[in-house]
Amino acid sequence: MPKVEQHAPGMFCWVELSTSSQESAKNFYSALFGWVATDFPTGPDQTYTIFSLNGSDVAAAYTASVEERAMVSPHWNLYVAVANADDAAARTTELGGKVVAGPFDAGGFGRMAVIQDPTGAAISVWQARSHPGTAVEHESGTFCWADLSSPDPDRAKTFYEALFGWQIAPDEKYPPEYLVIKSGGKAIGGVTPAAFRPPDTLPHWMLFFMVADAPAVTAKAKEIGGLVLMTAPGGMQMSVLADHQGAAFSIIQPPQQS
Repeated sequence: MPKVEQHAPGMFCWVELSTSSQESAKNFYSALFGWVATDFPTGPDQTYTIFSLNGSDVAAAYTASVEERAMVSPHWNLYVAVANADDAAARTTELGGKVVAGPFDAGGFGRMAVIQDPTGAAISVWQARSHPGTAVEHESGTFCWADLSSPDPDRAKTFYEALFGWQIAPDEKYPPEYLVIKSGGKAIGGVTPAAFRPPDTLPHWMLFFMVADAPAVTAKAKEIGGLVLMTAPGGMQMSVLADHQGAAFSIIQPPQQS
């Protein structure tokens, strides 16, 4: 199991579920991915759940406040590692984005801010202290990729390249309309073509989790009360799923190495 000691600036570093039912989420994802849930008190009648896989942190969940639930439905949050959360927040504003929350300290774990790009998609920045983020990768049940769904890919590209130093461009390994996001030369995600987006879709990031058997995990999600929103056609082993509260995410099975 490849361990991750720290995430370089510009890399995706943490994934976090904002839910309306933490207990339901713990049951669902533990059954689906084999995650182990551990709760940490954060205030009166409040806990932060950290999911682990074989002892390594892989994700988290919290119950959204009434105010947050009034603005957005249950969803997965995506974090990017930065050297300085305050600088990233200030730069966000300079580049035409919006700081939604923060910057603020998350205990002794790190400092963060929630930002919104100029096209409306939200993402968080994380300045690690005691908690670097996800501690394992390239294993079944771990986060592996993220796609940006934006009505204006060109504007989003300009923003993220300037903020995180990403390289966003077509790649010969992918369809020409699809833009691949690279950080430090490593492919970490992509930007879907605006033409492929339903017109009423809000800008968002879609998270992907690696699985060893996509059809089996898809069937398991349905069995335990989740929704199967889409199964990729052809030979691509990928599905878009949703948990009991409606938070959408994707699973993907890597192709077999010949």
